Amino acid sequence: MNPAREHDEAQRAVLRARQTASQARMTAATKAYRKALVREMFAQPVRDQVYRCIGRPVSLLRAGYLASPDELGLDQLRASGFEVTVLTVDEHRPAGTPAESRGAGEKTILGDLRTVPIRPRSFDIVHCALLLDRISHVELVLDRFTAALRPGGVLLLHIRDRDCAAGFLDRIAPLWVRRALWARLNPGQPGPYRAVYEPAGSDRGIRAYTQLRGLVIVHRETARTSAAGSGRAGQAVSALRGFISRLTRGRLTDAYDEVLYVIRKPEDRLARVV
Repeated sequence: MNPAREHDEAQRAVLRARQTASQARMTAATKAYRKALVREMFAQPVRDQVYRCIGRPVSLLRAGYLASPDELGLDQLRASGFEVTVLTVDEHRPAGTPAESRGAGEKTILGDLRTVPIRPRSFDIVHCALLLDRISHVELVLDRFTAALRPGGVLLLHIRDRDCAAGFLDRIAPLWVRRALWARLNPGQPGPYRAVYEPAGSDRGIRAYTQLRGLVIVHRETARTSAAGSGRAGQAVSALRGFISRLTRGRLTDAYDEVLYVIRKPEDRLARVV
């Protein structure tokens, strides 16, 4: 065999091996990155709900684009052979978001959650993140979520609480201040969003709503997001939050600014937790 030809074939084989190894590393890195995005507090009840619904597709209502499906671990469930369909409802599609769905089981409706048609008892999971603080008529939206859930379904809520130092600061700050801070603290990201913060969308409001509607808070957690970073703007915001907390003697706490809930709709509408 021609030595030059053997050399060329050997080089091509080495190149193919390198490309294969590179693709394998990229795939592994992508899987690791998506796994790191999973929020176990939400992913576990999603898995439980999927196991309860074996034999049929699981339907999920995603309320707004800020509700990241990555934190629910959907990719891992689909990779295991489970079918999960996702309906996203939002008034606007953020810049840079593709018009087409990510997969065959995903659909998007552009519209207002207060008025867009949603079939009652048609979803196993409703996921709403960082939305209730920037809309009005929160109780109406929560009623629509509750009506959309099948009995035994779960509502995954992630809110910014108005009754904390960060929420208070966001509510009273003039729009031009909020825009300037947003540009410094969140460069390149869409925002700032409206700071409505209705009482019904606060931690106290959510708890009162669940009691009134016979829903069960299975799990609740608080989280403190860092506004600081390394810039002066972030440090100033962090200092203001601490000052507000001390001034109000902890009534407007700086210990957390976000609250997460796993809320279940009972199988029996008369079922209540005492």
